[in-house]
Amino acid sequence: MALIQDVASGLDHGWIRSQFPSLALTEDGSPVLYMDNPAGTQVPQRTIDAIGEYLRSANANVHGAFLTSARTDAMLDTARRGMAAFLGAASPREIVFGANMTTLTYAMSRALGREMEAGDEVIVTQLDHDANVTPWLDLAERGVVVHRVPVLEDCTLDMAAYAALLSPRTRLVAVTYASNAVGTVTDVATWARMAHEAGALIWVDAVHYGPHGLVDVRALDVDFLVCSAYKFFGPHLGILYGREELLERLHPYQLRPAPHTVPEKYESGTKNHECLAGLVATLDYLAELGKGSEAGHATSRASLARAMTLIQPYEESLSRALLEGFRRIPRVHLYGISDPARLRERVPTFAFNLTGRNASEVGRALATEGIFAWTGNYYALEIMEKLGLEGKGGAVRIGVVHYNTLDEIERFVQTLGRIAAV
Repeated sequence: MALIQDVASGLDHGWIRSQFPSLALTEDGSPVLYMDNPAGTQVPQRTIDAIGEYLRSANANVHGAFLTSARTDAMLDTARRGMAAFLGAASPREIVFGANMTTLTYAMSRALGREMEAGDEVIVTQLDHDANVTPWLDLAERGVVVHRVPVLEDCTLDMAAYAALLSPRTRLVAVTYASNAVGTVTDVATWARMAHEAGALIWVDAVHYGPHGLVDVRALDVDFLVCSAYKFFGPHLGILYGREELLERLHPYQLRPAPHTVPEKYESGTKNHECLAGLVATLDYLAELGKGSEAGHATSRASLARAMTLIQPYEESLSRALLEGFRRIPRVHLYGISDPARLRERVPTFAFNLTGRNASEVGRALATEGIFAWTGNYYALEIMEKLGLEGKGGAVRIGVVHYNTLDEIERFVQTLGRIAAV
């Protein structure tokens, strides 16, 4: 059942897999199988090369009068424009770079908290990674009241509860685009509309959605959205989109000599220039993947959007194969949406357990077969508590992206079947 090229999806897997050198890694003479993608994806060769080339020929700080500083300024401008295209932002000025999503969220929660007072309300969810929960919980120190939207039995969010929690005192709603634990996709546009009707801002964690589908911040009508390049085939960086008028209005905590212009006033300290150069190369890869009839592979919104719209249906075919495979294995308990008719409501990330087996034990058994998977709570603390798994080892989590193949899915299913039979 070899999958060299998926004609229906338009993805050439011979070319795609040739772009990622780590896919050739072997262990004890056998190829490894990356199913740990929810914790971070592999990167194209051009990303690796760009990081080294930056350090070789452009390594400098910004705004100097000399060659390497000018090259750094130009690269940063390219990175900002590329991310604006990737997210559908109106302007590169709406793109902020940081160490990671957690750091950016904490910094912005403090800036937003400056505009809140005792009795104001914030809404978070039980579905989110803790990086989109605790920074808002900490506003309770200012007297802010934090409410939680619970999850239903299928690990989707309770919309009736959300509607009931919204009030004239709601100042901000923080919600995930896709769960990093169970794969549930949130209807962000509806969440944003409801938040705005209540007079609140909306903050979206798109870290886990980033590699799986098209993000369009203007179509979603969100105020803030954060993502991480290492989840969509790039280096370890955090990226924040914020509406320009909000970024202009807010006052972050910053050093006195630091720039007070947007977006630089939110980028404390020296940025990770070499990783930003790698980000440019990653966006170049995605643009080439989606270039279609465009000349060359310019990193345009059109080419990036086409890449993501090609990726999504292909990944749905992988999800369908995984769901069918799980059904063939006795003792598997899968968390979240398992109906193949609802694949658009999830990304290809799956949390499961084998009855009578500890998650870490299953993870180690997979690792001995060269299959990489994570176990635990993956910082999705509240959903694990809701599922009764926190303190019990959590669950095994696997996830696939567009460089994975149906052959790899079958290998995983057969291996897990052998583990389950022991």
